[in-house]
Amino acid sequence: MDSAERTTTLTPDALRGLGLWRLAEELDDFIARATRARWSPTQTLEDVVRLEVAERARRSVERRLTAARLGRFKPMADFDWDWPKRIDRDAVQRILSLRFLESAENVVLVAAQGLGKTMIAKNLVHAAVMAGHTALFITASDLLLDLSKQDTVRSLERRLAHYARPTLLAVDEVGYLSYDNRAADLLFQVVSRRYEHRSMVLTTNLPFRDWNTVFPNAACATALIDRLTHHAEILAIDGHSYRKREAEQTRKERHRDL
Repeated sequence: MDSAERTTTLTPDALRGLGLWRLAEELDDFIARATRARWSPTQTLEDVVRLEVAERARRSVERRLTAARLGRFKPMADFDWDWPKRIDRDAVQRILSLRFLESAENVVLVAAQGLGKTMIAKNLVHAAVMAGHTALFITASDLLLDLSKQDTVRSLERRLAHYARPTLLAVDEVGYLSYDNRAADLLFQVVSRRYEHRSMVLTTNLPFRDWNTVFPNAACATALIDRLTHHAEILAIDGHSYRKREAEQTRKERHRDL
């Protein structure tokens, strides 16, 4: 094997070792382009930098999307604005601009089941990630289960720090289950650590006056609501469930096919 072949064979591994993943993947094409265009050393270095900056940006988005735990969701382009009886479209589009993140404000989406509040919350998290922020989407039950199972002060502190860290934390489905006082205290700690520092999106099927059914007898419930709503955009959506409508349409279509 001559030195040229040995260099061509070993260079991709060496580049990967240096973290130059994109250049390693495109090495043959890159060399051909540079040779054909007779790039100067400066031009060659500039193109290497351009490739690697784009690759690192792509990998950063992928990592943050994975960490956001969004799962599958519909984009806002699919949102049926005509279905809810009441929805402030301008307010929804305003929060989708993410300006609330600059002042660490919260967004609270209040609606009955099946009216798109989770869809909006997931699109907010996705928009935040694509804008370069860190974000996390989690249901209230999963959040509180995770925190409540920590059996030492140190492990609990680590998990609380984990939920305090993202630029945007979306907590979905507060109100569907009742929780004990410890769960209320844990959610209060998450909210308190983020209060006036980082934004939260919270979805609930209940108005705040009914949160006593979610956290019965919890001494911190009032303080929890105060911190959530002090700097917050509260959006209420009224109407009938999308899912119920889709189920009825599917049933009618099946009957027509019989």
